[in-house]
Amino acid sequence: MIGRLNGTLLEKTPPLILIDCHGVGYECEVPMSTFYNLPALGEKVVMLTHFVVREDAQLLYGFGSEQERATFRQLLKVNGIGAKSALSILSGLSIDDLAQAVAMQDSAMLTRVPGVGKKTAERLLLELKDKFSLAGLNAAQANQPKSAASDVLNALISLGYNEREALVAVKLLPSDSTVAEGIKQALKSLSK
Repeated sequence: MIGRLNGTLLEKTPPLILIDCHGVGYECEVPMSTFYNLPALGEKVVMLTHFVVREDAQLLYGFGSEQERATFRQLLKVNGIGAKSALSILSGLSIDDLAQAVAMQDSAMLTRVPGVGKKTAERLLLELKDKFSLAGLNAAQANQPKSAASDVLNALISLGYNEREALVAVKLLPSDSTVAEGIKQALKSLSK
């Protein structure tokens, strides 16, 4: 298995890059978050990789950080998510945005990614809910203030507000508010 490449960047054509490692050129597909942080052509680059062997192809995916690679691997474990979909999700959302969407169970944020429909977004939220911290996220950060926001969001939806209105109201709340304070403040902002 190829886990890391260290060489000279020869080509950049989104999402594909070519890295020369001592005379051998490796093609890697990278998410746009990694692509935007690449050095200029001809400069040294270090890329963490994930190697996929299929019946019809051998594919190499590159990442600029361990957190990106771990998140990619976690996405691959979700039923129905392949490497192309996982790469698309990482290109469309930052890891922090993905963590926030999972913590708040926000399927609308995930459906903004091309190729991710409502059913796929719901499956992602369900399967990543307990496992996403394995992707290198700080579990305390992901669960602490967002759990109150998630409870406020669920309360507003159960009171009859649609998801979009509720999300707008929750985003206006201070991060340190409790569930009771959050519901009161959200109801005030929604009544205006």
